Amino acid sequence: MFGTHDLALFIVAGLLLNITPGPDMIYIASRTASQGLRAGVAAILGINAGCLVHTLAAAIGLSALLQTSAEAFTVIKLIGAAYLLYVGISMLLERRPAQGTEAAVSLPMADSRRIFWQGFLTNVLNPKVALFFLAFLPQFISADSTQKPLAFLFLGCLFIFNATFVVLAFAWMVSKARSRVSGSSRLAVWLNRGCGALFVGIGINLALSERT
Repeated sequence: MFGTHDLALFIVAGLLLNITPGPDMIYIASRTASQGLRAGVAAILGINAGCLVHTLAAAIGLSALLQTSAEAFTVIKLIGAAYLLYVGISMLLERRPAQGTEAAVSLPMADSRRIFWQGFLTNVLNPKVALFFLAFLPQFISADSTQKPLAFLFLGCLFIFNATFVVLAFAWMVSKARSRVSGSSRLAVWLNRGCGALFVGIGINLALSERT
């Protein structure tokens, strides 16, 4: 379809990549653990929207700019690292205790929007995600395809669709674990701070990393 090939292998490889821990999984876990499943779903939607941006960028060639221009890569990398540090420090400074399961169901819309946009920016400002899409998707596009932009869009959307089931299952498991310790708001706060520390570490690592 659209000049793609080995779709079964693409799906399996994508699923294996999706269970690999990274900033996206950490963000989903932290929001689910501290604010419940609805917050986790908001984080997932934001991250998926970011992946869609990377798919569109790969389809029209913008991601190639990050691969060929050291200056563009460095600028986006530093912006992304700064944002990861901001999110991590915000989590470290949060003092609000985690709400109970019933309260999490009625998560305020303002909080849902904030979690969505944080997930979106955490994903879209990471240049290594852009390079991943540019490196991974073409392996399943035929060299003689005359519909390469559509092939990028198709594979990117398929990747996002399959990933959604993985991360939803992950968020559900984190939510179930959260319900077992719902009486310990201090534990949830410290879990959130632990994830914040990880984000700070990831931000520093991204800022110091070289293009690969």
